Amino acid sequence: METAEELNIKEIVKKTNLKHIAVIMDGNRRWAKEKHLPSAVGHQKGVDSLRGTMRLFDRYEIKYLTVYAFSTENWNRKKEEVEFLMNLLAKTLLNELEEMHKENVKIRFLGDLSKLNKKLVEIVHNAENRTKNNTGVNLNIAFNYGSRDEITNALKTIVKEGISAEEITEETISSHLYTKNIPDPDLLIRTGGEKRISNYLLWQIAYSEVYVTDTYWPEFDKEELDKAIMEFDRRNRRFGK
Repeated sequence: METAEELNIKEIVKKTNLKHIAVIMDGNRRWAKEKHLPSAVGHQKGVDSLRGTMRLFDRYEIKYLTVYAFSTENWNRKKEEVEFLMNLLAKTLLNELEEMHKENVKIRFLGDLSKLNKKLVEIVHNAENRTKNNTGVNLNIAFNYGSRDEITNALKTIVKEGISAEEITEETISSHLYTKNIPDPDLLIRTGGEKRISNYLLWQIAYSEVYVTDTYWPEFDKEELDKAIMEFDRRNRRFGK
């Protein structure tokens, strides 16, 4: 049975035509540090938060969730942490893929997967293929993703295809990005309090509303998502007009 609060959030989603929320899941390491725990515990807790958020999207009938899981700059972190994050992705997909499939989640990865090891690439592609026909929440995972890199690669592909400068439109560029066929985010949420974009979906968030919360990602829950959606409802979206 849905509560009055949940029905209100669903009504906001419908009224505002809220289809796509992108999230910068920041604060895993700071959360762990403040609790005197290894950063690995923070990252694992972050997976739990993602799982819960994904199910809230299904409940609220929000079709697209795009999360920033690993940036092109994250390779500069300590080797042990990078290896842990790679193994965490593999472990999560292997352990939870069937459950996500049963929940009708469609998984798609955004980013340059060529730098990942062969086994992880196989796991990623299997997750995408297993869920490609699902019609529930679209979970887009930005992994080894950087927006400048994405745009640069899109332009290189356009040139290789022989498209002339006169023929290039905004639609041409959009159709060559990792996010082709995905609507631009209506709302960008950043957890952890930092007020920056961090090379994330620079093209796609041109007209997105931005919401920053001091709450670290491992503590992001229903209350926090509801706050973000209610704030989105208060915004007057003008799309540059």
